[in-house]
Amino acid sequence: MTDKITLRIAMIQMHVVGNNAAKNLQTAERMVKEAALAGAELAVLPECMDLGWTHPASLINATEIPDGEVFRRLQHMARENNMYLCSGMTELEAGKVYNSAVLLDNRGELILKHRKINKLDIEKPFYCPGDRINMANTSLGKIGVMICADAIVPDLSIPSALARMQPDIILSPCAWAVPADHDNEKEPYGDLWRNVYRPISRDFSTYIIAVSNVGKMADGPWKGWNCIGASLAFDNAGQEMLQCAYGVNSETIAYVNCSY
Repeated sequence: MTDKITLRIAMIQMHVVGNNAAKNLQTAERMVKEAALAGAELAVLPECMDLGWTHPASLINATEIPDGEVFRRLQHMARENNMYLCSGMTELEAGKVYNSAVLLDNRGELILKHRKINKLDIEKPFYCPGDRINMANTSLGKIGVMICADAIVPDLSIPSALARMQPDIILSPCAWAVPADHDNEKEPYGDLWRNVYRPISRDFSTYIIAVSNVGKMADGPWKGWNCIGASLAFDNAGQEMLQCAYGVNSETIAYVNCSY
């Protein structure tokens, strides 16, 4: 019998500025350090944390793994704070750009890389699709990674396939955006994701932690839309643990404790 794991996860709902990797990395470094001081053992950062989701500059400013500046800075964050780190980033490999997420251990070692598979039509001009489902065995348990819309294929094939690998936790960097005139009181944000996360977490006994960014989308197909956070966490019985604050200025760190 293996010992039970209790894990404190920081959901870093950070402000992302389009095509400003330097500023975004500074924000990530500040918030990851704060999370470490609060006792988090794993921190999750949003989708395309470096350049912003669907920013046209992704086609020219994407960076490589493991030799690019963004990845090296993420490694340093993990090592310096002695914590696991999952983050979205814009990856360049062999002239192709991918919407990727990396999982690093507390020594800064890459233990998993996932490339987003299910892309919305508006992001297809910017990113090539991934070609595999990803889970890693770690000292914190079995951790799977997907990215945002990977969850919402009509037949739930991607989250179901990942969950069938029996991860203890699924991490999902996200970038949830709405039109600038969206009224959250009339149309509360989140049911699109609850309708996936609730049955997957319940039926496969896995935690799901989805972390979105906040901030205005400065360019790209949804220029003028707002990324609004509202990050979500579900436990391994299908119960919603929390939803973070909604809003373009709702930068925050939320914490959840997972036991398995």
